[in-house]
Amino acid sequence: MNRRKVLFLIESLSGGGAEKVLTTLVQHIDKERFDVTVCAISGGGKYEDAIKKQVDYRAILNNPKEGNAWKKWLYVLKHHLVYQWLPLSMAYRWFVPQGNDVEVAYVEGFTTKLLSHSINKKARKYAWVHTDLENNHWTTSVYASFDEEVNAYNKYDKVFCVSNTAVKGFEKTIMGVRVKRGTLYNPINSQEIRNMASEGTRVEHVRPLLVTVGRLEHQKGYDRLVRIAKHLVDDGLKFELWILGVGSQEADLKQYIQENHLEECVKLLGFHTNPYKYIVQGDLFVCSSRSEGYSTAVTEALILGLPVITTDCSGMAELLKDGECGIITENDEGAFYEGVKRLLKDAALLEYYREKAVERGNDFTIESLMKPIENILLG
Repeated sequence: MNRRKVLFLIESLSGGGAEKVLTTLVQHIDKERFDVTVCAISGGGKYEDAIKKQVDYRAILNNPKEGNAWKKWLYVLKHHLVYQWLPLSMAYRWFVPQGNDVEVAYVEGFTTKLLSHSINKKARKYAWVHTDLENNHWTTSVYASFDEEVNAYNKYDKVFCVSNTAVKGFEKTIMGVRVKRGTLYNPINSQEIRNMASEGTRVEHVRPLLVTVGRLEHQKGYDRLVRIAKHLVDDGLKFELWILGVGSQEADLKQYIQENHLEECVKLLGFHTNPYKYIVQGDLFVCSSRSEGYSTAVTEALILGLPVITTDCSGMAELLKDGECGIITENDEGAFYEGVKRLLKDAALLEYYREKAVERGNDFTIESLMKPIENILLG
């Protein structure tokens, strides 16, 4: 049986949710039916080693941490060639792995722009969007104009988004795209998550423990989350908040925590390859995001049986069944503060949503989530 050759092109394998999902995908894709190559434009990243163990891996740009001046000069030259100097059809020809049956631009942005210049006429081409572009149209910085972005998507056979809400956001934002759209939910390995969660030693805590995980970037709203923590402390509420992740806002968050004397209750724990042993210890998972596509972190929290409170952003209504399995507040600081405060003061309500989280978490199995992805790649 000839295996279907599939290319996933991604900008990097840093510690983000989409990169983590891609790692799960290639770990569980049927290797007897698929011959997979992952190509990262920028090498390195938290998930590179895990990807290398599973499938063929290429990196276009490898930034030398150390080495001679020649290697550094070569890296800078290659970077300019890919991102600035070469026509993208030539960049594709020179640097992107060739001869695949399916080409997937995994994550919106430059990968979508580059792969839209593919010269592979036989390959099926899919663009996979991992955010709600209506509320987070960050890709405007990638394209010279709106028309250029529309034209890039029109060169694909189909555009997939990670939630129904993200599809609607795409259609409202990137108007003029003629190709079909669809939803592909992120593959999550629930059993592996539960196994990894059991590896840690539980820390005994008297105060309610709030946990969250994600990149420390504006999109995730941790700046407003620490301000909410300050208000809750001022209200006299006792709790602890663990934030797992790294990012560009780390210094600002640390400064705010120090200036407002929150060190005892707000902890920045950094990036962990196994965040689940920390998440599972929580009494409440908090998602303060300004925008999402389909939150991997919230899905994982439900799998671990944590009650969830989240702002209203893409995918949350689907994940939490319109608020049946968790609290969804308006996407602003005041509403989220009131929601968290309500749960901290109402133990019975918190327990109710814990039971709902356990029920919902049982819906996510890797087999059910991988099947539609594999069917698309075979089509």
